[in-house]
Amino acid sequence: MTEKTSGLVEALAGASSPSWARRVRAGRDLVPFAGDPEAAEALLGLLLDADDTAVVRRTAEALARVGTVTAVRLVARAAAGADENQADWLQTGVRDALAGGGGVPDVAAACGRLARDPDEAVRRGAAEVLEWAGGTRG
Repeated sequence: MTEKTSGLVEALAGASSPSWARRVRAGRDLVPFAGDPEAAEALLGLLLDADDTAVVRRTAEALARVGTVTAVRLVARAAAGADENQADWLQTGVRDALAGGGGVPDVAAACGRLARDPDEAVRRGAAEVLEWAGGTRG
């Protein structure tokens, strides 16, 4: 097993941990694997974590900090399916990432690309994330 593969396996295991701190760590550790379908589903689960808002917030922050279309698409998918409380913490995570500075990629540009996504839920979620990022609805 390569180091990359073992990192993915360990992070996937952490995503289902009863420990909120381990789930937060798993969210950060899974971000580099966001394009992997299994990792993407685990990240989506963490973005909609029903047990701890810190998991939702920190996973959204980690994905927004990366700012790729793949990462922001997961936040948009979560936003489209989130309840009001989860949406508040997703928004907080996105804003935390953008407030952090340090060369944060353009989340608004990723949302612009997602506005043409074939999945209607992703388009709807991307419009919401764009608002959180300080953009405008298009």
